[in-house]
Amino acid sequence: MLTTAQKALRKFWYAIMPLDHLAEGPQPFRLMGEDIVLFLDADGAPVALKDRCLHRTARLSAGRCVDGGMECGYHGWHYGRDGRLIHIPQFDDATPVPRLSVPAYRCAARYGYAWVALDEPVQPIFDIPEDDAPSFRRILQFYDRWNTAPLRFMENSFDNAHFAYVHRGTFGDNSRPRPDRYEIEETAYGFYAASLVHIVNPPAAFQVTGTTEPTTTRDMRNHWYLPFSRRLDITYPSGLRHIIINCATPIDDGQIQLMQLLYRNDREADCPAQKLIDWDAGVIAEDRAILEATDPDAPLDLARHAEAQMPSDRPGQIMRRRLLDYLRSQGEEEVTRAYA
Repeated sequence: MLTTAQKALRKFWYAIMPLDHLAEGPQPFRLMGEDIVLFLDADGAPVALKDRCLHRTARLSAGRCVDGGMECGYHGWHYGRDGRLIHIPQFDDATPVPRLSVPAYRCAARYGYAWVALDEPVQPIFDIPEDDAPSFRRILQFYDRWNTAPLRFMENSFDNAHFAYVHRGTFGDNSRPRPDRYEIEETAYGFYAASLVHIVNPPAAFQVTGTTEPTTTRDMRNHWYLPFSRRLDITYPSGLRHIIINCATPIDDGQIQLMQLLYRNDREADCPAQKLIDWDAGVIAEDRAILEATDPDAPLDLARHAEAQMPSDRPGQIMRRRLLDYLRSQGEEEVTRAYA
């Protein structure tokens, strides 16, 4: 969908980049077509400002961090963490600094990432209880740029019908193209979907699933958080839980920055983190190949695709309705009229 045109989507939190990236200095990012710069303040907290100096419009991300603020690399104009201009080095002590500011955005550190909301958020960042649980470990798996739209990625995340085909190189069972069970329930934050899926279990997945049997099952509890985040909680018969967190952060109308976190109730000695990263990298590469071959704006536009009312289409239908209802409630009637 055309995210840059729908200003109401600015009222949500999006995962922007891992916090350790900011330790290297200011970093540029484009969020919904808006150029921002992220950096760490004097207390080590992430900050997000518009990536333009007020003087000659140079990118602040080309400057450096000084005393917890941003110094423009062009003429040294210095901005505080709130975006306020606090120093012009070419001025003498008697010359007052103009009362000017660059836009500052809401920015928070959660789950090893810097999150940004361009406008006042309508809901908090969703909770991940396993992040504080001693029986779980957190692994930062992926931080990749994809040529697709966030709604397209979310729709695919709840579509179990593609497993047997897109994922035939990893876990897809071509003889069982449908889940044994699929239940969906709408919630205040989006919806909850539960399913049971039979999968193949190649040797490369033995440590991932906790079994050496040639096939096994995934008991999947999947949450969609409006607009572009999800939590997939997989339980294998071995008792292992494989909890994937995604945020499909919109860069512009045809690109997303995809973050993926993983939580596991095992230890590094049971299954090395790199093993889990490599396994899920193979799975998600299959998704990426097919999604980048689709039209990113098609999920909302019914005139551009056919739905045969398969059970696997229902999550996408709910997403489309809930998202359009929200946009209309925020006065986005003109933008959403084409998708009525």
